[in-house]
Amino acid sequence: MNKSDLIDAMAADAGITKAAAKAALESLTENVTETLKKGGKVALVGWGTWSISKRAARTGRNPQTGKSIEIAAKNVVKFKAGAGFSNAVN
Repeated sequence: MNKSDLIDAMAADAGITKAAAKAALESLTENVTETLKKGGKVALVGWGTWSISKRAARTGRNPQTGKSIEIAAKNVVKFKAGAGFSNAVN
């Protein structure tokens, strides 16, 4: 399922227009992104939690040349599925 398919499904399930479903989805993604940028956590009970984890700088190796390279530190997004979501999938 891609973004367009998700918007169509949301509109059909909620009985709203595709424009309203698109606005709701974009609002969700923007708010989650902004909260994570600020170092916060987003938790939807029963579905899951998004959080930020810091990945330290490290030395890697280019497999083509064999040379060592420095990989910069960065923040990565983590998602931990909630019990309800995990049970529904399994």
